[in-house]
Amino acid sequence: MRFLHAADLHLDSPLKGLDRYDGAPVERLRTATRHAFENLVDYALAERVDFILLAGDTYDRDWQDFHTGLFFRAQMVRLDRAGIPVFMVQGNHDAQGVISRQLTLPDNVTVFSSHTPQTHRLESLRVAIHGRSFPNREVSEDWVPSYPEPLADYFNIGLLHTSLSGRPGHDPYAPTDLETLKAKGYDYWALGHVHRRERVCQAPWIVYPGNLQGRHANETGEKGCERVWVEGGQISAEFMALDVVRWHHLSLDLHGVADLAALRTQVLHALKPRLQQGLDRLHALRITLTGISPLYVLEAQQPGTLEHNLRAALQELELGEVWLEQVKLALSAPQDRAQLAEGEDAIGELVRLVDTLCANPEQARALVHSELKDLSWPEELLDSDAIPKLHCADTVRALLLDAEATVIARLSQAPRE
Repeated sequence: MRFLHAADLHLDSPLKGLDRYDGAPVERLRTATRHAFENLVDYALAERVDFILLAGDTYDRDWQDFHTGLFFRAQMVRLDRAGIPVFMVQGNHDAQGVISRQLTLPDNVTVFSSHTPQTHRLESLRVAIHGRSFPNREVSEDWVPSYPEPLADYFNIGLLHTSLSGRPGHDPYAPTDLETLKAKGYDYWALGHVHRRERVCQAPWIVYPGNLQGRHANETGEKGCERVWVEGGQISAEFMALDVVRWHHLSLDLHGVADLAALRTQVLHALKPRLQQGLDRLHALRITLTGISPLYVLEAQQPGTLEHNLRAALQELELGEVWLEQVKLALSAPQDRAQLAEGEDAIGELVRLVDTLCANPEQARALVHSELKDLSWPEELLDSDAIPKLHCADTVRALLLDAEATVIARLSQAPRE
């Protein structure tokens, strides 16, 4: 017996703010969740698996129109024609009370009730699948004790959208724990909700396959589904990468890197191993530059120099397609700030002022907000988490130090009388 376990498809998840990135492959990013799901269906058909499990959050939100539902239904029809059944639960994003529009699904699709746990059997395979859908976005109780008891002489699968005992970045929905799952007596727990792939346990098998397609820079690495074999009661599994866009974080320590040519060499050397495993995918890349380097001064004198030189370096890559989403600067200046602060010139006065503000977060926040309050913010920033971050002391400190570096560089360049 072979089956696929996937979760958190988040079909047509809205990706806001992409238009502000010059050269962003907007259409490919916005359709990535659909194409990854098509890859799942293609793989199921090619391998002729016995069934597919979808463990919640198939949709990201209520449909804006019927196109999202029609797309999903078309993929189910492809599986129906091949005789492949699909068993699915609804999660917090696509709970029964969230999705208002309805389409009748083909006969091969079973959606578990949101009112009570159910069991569905595949008699020819001696498989019993137990599950329950979310009635509303928030489920605070542990559902596992109410799930049906395992059926004797069947391979028992539990389909559950849960945070278990808690996972960073995920709301605590349908919480439960490892011992409760083990005590239920099922052979395989097909979990959803957590977007990072995790094999929680193998006795019994308790698995998060992760989401099918990374949607932004915080969902990095390979994404896909779990392919599971059961032979003679023995279970084995293999992760199958199905994503079409792969997100990466790359941190480069520029300590000792003194010029742009060395920067180019370092980024190309660091990237090549990451791209070897996904030559047919679009790679979305966020780079953070750290360390003490003379390039800090160059960037302060000519803002944007490092980012655009990195973009130029990526043009030389022959390993797949790469889009540089963002460059974050966490560099340090080669000069000694403490020594600069002792100076009686304008630079010394500036450094002392910044130190005073950094030591008083409330005063620093008040200064930043007074300077920014009259600005007209782009709509995509208002919809993002960028504005709330201005209330964070670390963000304000980073802004002040960045401004300090720019001013020092300009003052250092100014002609002296």
